[in-house]
Amino acid sequence: MATLNKDIFGLNVENHELVKLAYDAYLANSRSSHAKTLKRGEVRGGGKKPWRQKGTGRARFGSTRNPIWRHGGVAFGRTGNENFTKKLSRSSKQLAVRQALSMKNAAKAVVVLDKEVKLTGKTKDAVKVLKDLKLENKNVLAVVAEKTPEVLRSTNNLPNVKLVRATYLNVFDIMNADAVVFSEAALKATSEWLLGKEK
Repeated sequence: MATLNKDIFGLNVENHELVKLAYDAYLANSRSSHAKTLKRGEVRGGGKKPWRQKGTGRARFGSTRNPIWRHGGVAFGRTGNENFTKKLSRSSKQLAVRQALSMKNAAKAVVVLDKEVKLTGKTKDAVKVLKDLKLENKNVLAVVAEKTPEVLRSTNNLPNVKLVRATYLNVFDIMNADAVVFSEAALKATSEWLLGKEK
C-alpha cells in the first residue's frame, strides 16, 4: 500500500486563511462578466426636452433618459468589462492544495487504490470500484495521472464523481468532495507537482 507523504498529507493546518483565499480565488476566476446596463446615452429616445426650461414650477430636465427617471439609463451600472479575477502566487496555490489535502486526510477522507484499476470504458466498472470502496453515495474526487478515454467514458455518467488530473488539483474540488481517491500513479504525479520531486 502506498504511503502518504507527510509534506503533502500531514501538515498541521492551524490557520485556514490561505485555504479560504484559494477557494475564493477559484470562484472569482470562474465568474463571467456578461451583465451590462445601458447608460443614459445608450437608451433609445429622450431626444425631446420633456417640458420647457422655465415657468412650469417643475424641476428642469433635458431628457427623459435621465437616470432618476423611469425607463432612464443606469448610473454606475455594469459595463460587461468587469474583472473579478484574484491572483495567488504559484507557491501559495500549491501550499493551499497541500493544506486542503492534509485536512481531508485528517478527516480520513483520502483513499489510495492498492492497485491500478483497469477500466474498459463502461460505467459499471467505475460503479464497482466505488462500491468496493463504499463510496457509491458520496461525492468523490477521482485523481488520475492522465485522463484516458477509457477513464473518461467510465466516469462521465456518474454525477457524484469528478475526474481531475493530479496537476490540476485545486482547493475548491478538494474541499467540496466527501472523499478524494488517488491512483498510485496520480499520487506520484501529485508529489512531483507539489514538491518538485518524487517522494
